[in-house]
Amino acid sequence: MSSGNPLGDVEITDPRAMRALAHPVRLAVLERLRLHGPATATELAPHVGATPTVASWHLRHLAEFGLVRDAEPGPDRRKRRWEAVGRGFRFAPGADGAGREAAGALAQVMFRRSADAPARWMAEVGPGLPPQWLRSAGLADTRVVLSPAELAELSSAIEGLLAPYVHRDRADRPADARAVRLLRYTLPEGDGPEDGTE
Repeated sequence: MSSGNPLGDVEITDPRAMRALAHPVRLAVLERLRLHGPATATELAPHVGATPTVASWHLRHLAEFGLVRDAEPGPDRRKRRWEAVGRGFRFAPGADGAGREAAGALAQVMFRRSADAPARWMAEVGPGLPPQWLRSAGLADTRVVLSPAELAELSSAIEGLLAPYVHRDRADRPADARAVRLLRYTLPEGDGPEDGTE
């Protein structure tokens, strides 16, 4: 696994690691560690829908594939603290059937996990935001006609724009900054009209 990309994401190429991560509790554990920092299995358990014992088992499984690691010890050195490796992760199906199947399983679990995020935001967060935040929030659904090379170039350009904000030190953030979740789906369509119209 490497993180040779502008956002510092862990790049998963091993189908076994993809299959290990294609589990709702493991995804929840990894997301919680990424968003809230190091934690013990006991601290994670109520947030990931598992007992501390089950959370600990999932953490050890994620560690086998380099997705989590031991964090600096907390005040109680008897409790094992874990942290996420990298700021996020990315994966791509390999050329063989096992790689494609594992990537498909992971993508399916991830799509299910984030499917209701916009509706939850609309119901729980959006109504309480000040107008200046609401003006920049929302949804865009743009259809373009691209070659594979152009799509790769566009994705790279988007990551290049995001990278400075992803890596910015806490001290360099404006006083009115807050966390913003950007969900980006890149979904090449099947055969059909190629001119960008329906």
